[in-house]
Amino acid sequence: MKQIYHKYELWEDYINGMWRKETKEYDRDMLLPAINFIGDHVKFGRAMIRVVNEWKISCEHNLSNLNVNRRAWIGQAACCLELGLPEYLVREAWKTLTYNQRSLADKRADIAIKTWESNYKRELNKNQLYFNFYNEI
Repeated sequence: MKQIYHKYELWEDYINGMWRKETKEYDRDMLLPAINFIGDHVKFGRAMIRVVNEWKISCEHNLSNLNVNRRAWIGQAACCLELGLPEYLVREAWKTLTYNQRSLADKRADIAIKTWESNYKRELNKNQLYFNFYNEI
């Protein structure tokens, strides 16, 4: 897969504050909701699928890059989309999960990434067919 680049100003994760820094009070107040959310692999997984469906530009930029931790990005993006959390707080929450919780969350992330890859490949094929059809006329 060839990496796709977009300017950061277009990334939905950037626009929605995934990379912002918050106050210590905010961090203290939101850490437990973050832990509870990512510890529930079903809710967390649904939010990852929302990212795949709703954040097209950020997904293209981040999930086409096979050299980054795509599981981490999709999880952080899910927390930002669903709860408005910045990524550093998600990393802090992740440290508190049990091995089993992490494993279940990783499986949901893998499903979301495979869903994005499948959708992306289908879109590429559709565009190629469209291109070929109009070039033959």
